[in-house]
Amino acid sequence: MCELLSAGSGNPLEQFVLLAKNAKGAAAVELVKQALEAPGVYVFGELLDMANIQDLENSPNAKYLTLLNLFAYGTYKSLAESVESLPELTDAMRRKLRLLTVVSLAEQNKLLPYSLLMAELEISTVRELEDLVIEGISASVVLGKLDQKCSCFEVDFVIGRDIRKIDMGAIVSVLSAWCDNCDSMLTNIETQVDKVNKEKSDTNSHKAALEQKINDVKQQIKNQPSGEDGDPDSRMETERMDRRDKKAAKGKGLRGTSKSGGSGSFWKQ
Repeated sequence: MCELLSAGSGNPLEQFVLLAKNAKGAAAVELVKQALEAPGVYVFGELLDMANIQDLENSPNAKYLTLLNLFAYGTYKSLAESVESLPELTDAMRRKLRLLTVVSLAEQNKLLPYSLLMAELEISTVRELEDLVIEGISASVVLGKLDQKCSCFEVDFVIGRDIRKIDMGAIVSVLSAWCDNCDSMLTNIETQVDKVNKEKSDTNSHKAALEQKINDVKQQIKNQPSGEDGDPDSRMETERMDRRDKKAAKGKGLRGTSKSGGSGSFWKQ
């Protein structure tokens, strides 16, 4: 067993699950103890589901099954509530249960005051609390920053704990509500897309209609008979020539009048 427990594994609990297939009675109890003390093991659901572990319920060692359930779903304060039905905990077990309690608190609030942590973990000094949190950060159980000035722990990440079967219904309800919200949002987006596409289509149709009208007017102008009243350019040129001729004739008339008037006044004198 020791050789198997020391072997590397992607899932630290997996080795205990494999051993639980053949462990019964005292061997199952010993397996539970080792799992609760083992570094890196913070979830216990698969081990709890093993038949040999569940068989402890109707044996003199039922308190170890209760203890395993406490580590899977409970907190450090639950320890005091069930102390009479639990075996003695080692220091390693108590430290792990405190870390699991930090996980549960961090799932509910991303800003944990030192006062709350110390009360929930039954720790009397800030130094001991900070050492515990640093240990959790090193083990990647929780990630965040200890703010000594504000006396709080700012949580950035926390692992997930085991989920009770009775809580599955609530989780399914939350996920169903989330899916419904996603469907509603998707429907709204599709409606907006259809609206934009329709507006674009209407704009393109209006533009095409205007271009067609412009082309029709141009064609009508081109089809008009050429001549004075036909071609607009010809009419404009004719009008410019008429105005130029009128100006020239007017200028000649003014010069003639000026000359005759001057001669008459001279002879009158």
